[in-house]
Amino acid sequence: MSSPLGWAEPETAETIAVSSVRRHAYLILLVVLPLLALAAGACVAWGRGIGPRDVVIAAAMYAISIFGISVGYHRLLTHRSFKCRRALRIALALAGGLALEGPVSLWAAEHRRHHKYADRPGDPHSPWAYGETGLAAVKGLLHAQVGWFYSARRRSDRRHWVPDLLADRDIRMLDAAYPATVVMSMALPAAVGGLWSMSWAGMWTALFWGGLVRYAVVHHVTWSVNSIAHSFGGRAFDTRDRSTNVRWVALLTFGEGWHNWHHADPTCARHGVLAGQLDPSARLIRCFEQAGWAYDVRWPDPRRLADRLNAESAPPRKSLSDAPGRPAGTWFASLPGDRRQQAEKVPDHDRPDDGAGDNR
Repeated sequence: MSSPLGWAEPETAETIAVSSVRRHAYLILLVVLPLLALAAGACVAWGRGIGPRDVVIAAAMYAISIFGISVGYHRLLTHRSFKCRRALRIALALAGGLALEGPVSLWAAEHRRHHKYADRPGDPHSPWAYGETGLAAVKGLLHAQVGWFYSARRRSDRRHWVPDLLADRDIRMLDAAYPATVVMSMALPAAVGGLWSMSWAGMWTALFWGGLVRYAVVHHVTWSVNSIAHSFGGRAFDTRDRSTNVRWVALLTFGEGWHNWHHADPTCARHGVLAGQLDPSARLIRCFEQAGWAYDVRWPDPRRLADRLNAESAPPRKSLSDAPGRPAGTWFASLPGDRRQQAEKVPDHDRPDDGAGDNR
């Protein structure tokens, strides 16, 4: 039950205590600094504007960061939605690290715990932890957006939640090298800006826009999935939590805002499965598959979609097979090459309740 103090954090084997020093470090790096960077960016943009070179650098770093989180950290490493060649796996994990949202094993551990306990006690960042009305709801939104980084006295124990990742030598290497990844996240745009302009001024402006401001925007865009996409928007599929679909969040996160189907079938490689739900992250995975770099991709299963679709969202046809010009069951938005024959080969997996798979 929600309370003014939020859900209790019981001591279990799933979590470990967080020191005061670490909590204050989270407060500075994940709460205060991004807000300061956003405020500084707004002031500079209003007063001096932003040049086209910095727009290109910031946009490129944004795309790398968001795809790294969505395709790398989230769909590949947390939920195992597809498999890929070692070089691509490392590259995607590194791209996710450039978003500065923490080492991949910790990110995945927190997210798997979120799926197991979504919008219930045990969820590390549910917007419903403090209540459902008035100030409690506002406090919950702030908690889900950034507040939980500081308020949580316990964090997910990686040994419990991600033993598969801890057993991966490449992931352990990337975790250990995360401080260097943080430096790279800032140094890369600065270096590109300096070399492109052949000036120190170009380096500093690229560091500001492509480094600091980009990192702040990426953080708040990503965290909006935790807060906005569990509070507002539509629910086309029946789930045991309050996950929703929010179009503008999906646009900014390259498909992550189609959050309702993701909670209905966490291991699915595509989140935007209905008509009009663009999912650039799924498109990128499809490109990797076509190039032979990704394989065993878990694309949407038409039978599973039909089973989970709630009555209010069902297509206004006599049956799901009535969609003109499409085989039975392919009324959802399909990727190029998605075929019913391919989908029917994907069984309803009996997945463990570890947060990585299906926790209905």
